[in-house]
Amino acid sequence: MHDVLIVGGGLVGASLAIALDRLGHKIGLDVGLLEAAPAGALPAVFDQRNLSLAEASVHALRALDVLPRLRAPSGAIARIHISRDGDFGRVLLNARDYGRDAFGQVVVARDFGEALEAKLADLPRLVRHRPARFTGFAADGGDGLRRARIATDDGERLIAARLVVAADGTASAVRDALGIAVERHDYGQTLFVARARAERAPDGTAWERFTDHGPTAVLPRGDGHYGTIHGVAADEADAVAALDDAAYLDRLQRAFGWRAGRLLSVGPRSAYPIVRVLAERLVAPRAAVIGNAAQTLHPIGAQGFNLGLRDALTLVECIDAAHARGEDIGGDAVLAAYAQRRRDDRERTLAFSDGLARLTSNTAPLLSPLRSLGLFAIDHDAALRALLVGGAMGYRGDVPQLCRSPSCRGAAA
Repeated sequence: MHDVLIVGGGLVGASLAIALDRLGHKIGLDVGLLEAAPAGALPAVFDQRNLSLAEASVHALRALDVLPRLRAPSGAIARIHISRDGDFGRVLLNARDYGRDAFGQVVVARDFGEALEAKLADLPRLVRHRPARFTGFAADGGDGLRRARIATDDGERLIAARLVVAADGTASAVRDALGIAVERHDYGQTLFVARARAERAPDGTAWERFTDHGPTAVLPRGDGHYGTIHGVAADEADAVAALDDAAYLDRLQRAFGWRAGRLLSVGPRSAYPIVRVLAERLVAPRAAVIGNAAQTLHPIGAQGFNLGLRDALTLVECIDAAHARGEDIGGDAVLAAYAQRRRDDRERTLAFSDGLARLTSNTAPLLSPLRSLGLFAIDHDAALRALLVGGAMGYRGDVPQLCRSPSCRGAAA
């Protein structure tokens, strides 16, 4: 039996396990982590895609002793350049204008996964069930516990927990078993992700270039390469996937332009169809939903993992507060507090991500001058820029303590 059983050992699930272990040293939590990947293997999500960690996430992951375990250097985002093909104007944001060296950091998902695994391996209190797969819930035993059925190499068994957390991704089996419905929207886009090398080395600028068919982003990695994300219409995806490297580089160059000089080489490409999936609620009796299981966003603006990490850290704070009050950590009061605290951040981030994706890909002729005017207004209005920057750095709604800078965290404590 566990106090908390986390289903899913990906980006958010592993981060939650680390944060709960940190709390567990204080209040004696028993935490289980259900992972599909066997020992010695990383989940498939830890591939060559690039993760843009907002400043709030950087603070938290340093406090959790994950970022110091990166073996590869991260790339600092010192400037953000936003523009749209066919529209006038652009937005240029400089971290120094806000008293910072960087808005965030770019890490490669595989490097980040190895750092998470290194930290997980140092948690002797954590019970890791792997390889294992969630198959459903058993009937309520009337004792205030959830019983999860899991399939392992040794057969199926039950694991009881006071709280089960669904961190098992977009196609969450736990969310489905809880009867939580989802809302889906297909953006009709596929994103191709690859590293690229250019004539000019990264200088800390992250570019986001919008087109009718999706965004193209070029991000500064710490290894001298750029992380590239190229959106295409879904009906073009097979043809783009079939291009050789030279033809793909030419397409990427035309979409992005010459801001980094000539693109010289490109690594292996991965393709991801873009579909928004939103859980209609975040909680059920003795269960919470976090990360991509709660909301899978359009990757525009790099909000997904950052939002999911704030889900995880908020849940940890709710559990801590409940324990301090002598309440059941899997009870209705904890779950209600979690859902309430996540509402503002979630709604505002969803509105930003979805609104930007739809607006920038809309081909209606009348929208072009309006978008140009909007870019011009943001670039020349300090208040609008500050609002954009605050959201980009992960400061929306009720911000978890670990997401704040160490000085602010100490003052709040």
